[in-house]
Amino acid sequence: MSQQTPAQARVVDPILSEHARGYVRPGNVGHLLFPIAPVPSYGGQVIEFGKEAFRLYNTRRAPGANTKRIDLGYAGKPYAIVPNAIETKVPRELMVDAAQVPGIDLGANAVNGGMGVLTLEHEYSCAQLARNATNYDAQHKIALVGADRWTGASGDPTEDVANGCEAVRRSIGVRPNVAILSATAFAALQFNAKILERIKYTGRDSVTTDILAKLWNIKNVYVGEAVVATGQNDDFGDVWGDDVILAYVADGVKTADGRVQGNSAEPSYGYTYAITGMPLVEKPYWDASTKSWIYGTSDDASPVLSGMTAGYLIQNAGGPAA
Repeated sequence: MSQQTPAQARVVDPILSEHARGYVRPGNVGHLLFPIAPVPSYGGQVIEFGKEAFRLYNTRRAPGANTKRIDLGYAGKPYAIVPNAIETKVPRELMVDAAQVPGIDLGANAVNGGMGVLTLEHEYSCAQLARNATNYDAQHKIALVGADRWTGASGDPTEDVANGCEAVRRSIGVRPNVAILSATAFAALQFNAKILERIKYTGRDSVTTDILAKLWNIKNVYVGEAVVATGQNDDFGDVWGDDVILAYVADGVKTADGRVQGNSAEPSYGYTYAITGMPLVEKPYWDASTKSWIYGTSDDASPVLSGMTAGYLIQNAGGPAA
């Protein structure tokens, strides 16, 4: 008999697991840059894509001649998914009938609390990966300084974005279709003189992501609103700092539970490698010491970079000009 995997060994609550898979934490955007791609194992190699994924091939063949054969990406850097799990309590005092397992509403609330923690952790991991300048070559990043930042007098967001889009297009032949703006970068655009000059004839009195999408010719523009404190006594800080990321992200397929799921064999800036079936919620159990029912929620997933020439990093866009 084959040994069970940790996921198979769990006693799963199917209804609450479906609820967890549909959970979206407001302000999170990491899943839009790193869409979910199911994988069967906790370790392996990332399927990476270089220029060859976008190369023009001569597919013509003479009768009887061999057909050209290509590989979809190549085995790149190793990945290792570290199990992520958290337990949430439903105290006996919150229940009408303390002798019964909590109803679906109390269970769903408990799962929402756990998923909020897990998805914020995922958001932070995505941002740390995307904002790391060492992951980009010299042609796919820029660090704005002083008055050239979007808060400065000479800051020109449209020119910076256009340069980034062109760098990606020249590398892979496709323009970025996703722009992730930090909250500070988006706030800077509300007062940037060059942006306000460009939109003054639109009849809008504020800058929106829809306006920016049309102005920059980028299909999807999102703002990362999440904040995080990494230590018990640390101040909260913006997960996406002051940065902007432009990327080509492969379109996913909407699943029955409403999520967008990617295919790791398709060229894209990045993916979230997730163990098949994640996230999942275990059947609740009674903890006598806390007089509570305990819900365990797991989401074993890690973001990975799969095509760095499909991305462009603008550092310090929303930072102070001085």
